[in-house]
Amino acid sequence: MQKKKFYPAKRSGLLRRSARRGASAVEFAIVAPVFFMLVLGMVEVGRAMMVQQVLINASRVGARQAVTLASTSSSTITTATDYATNVGVPGITVAVTPDPGTAAAGTELTVTSSVGFESVSWLPAPWFMGGKTLTSSSVMRKEGF
Repeated sequence: MQKKKFYPAKRSGLLRRSARRGASAVEFAIVAPVFFMLVLGMVEVGRAMMVQQVLINASRVGARQAVTLASTSSSTITTATDYATNVGVPGITVAVTPDPGTAAAGTELTVTSSVGFESVSWLPAPWFMGGKTLTSSSVMRKEGF
């Protein structure tokens, strides 16, 4: 009958593995806040880019409305605001210069749409884009002869 041999190296390897569990927890505790801040930063910047694209489209839609023959400032503002609200960005501010109702044919009309990022952020307290105002302008010539 053979005796089993005792290998201390195998036993010490078991001890090392269990000691590493604590080190993994400490490493996670150090890395996790940085990781979650990066993820939240990406969410915030992604939302800002999406809202900026909506503002670009809202100002373009408003400018297209403004250059038509029977347009007014209120119809232009309503068109741009409705567009932004329908795609999930409420509370934008729209400005039209000059007044489309009195502008002569060929006059450049500028429609500017803007919104504060705090009112459209998905985060309760935006830290990277907080205090910023997103703005877009579109310029088109008034139609007519």
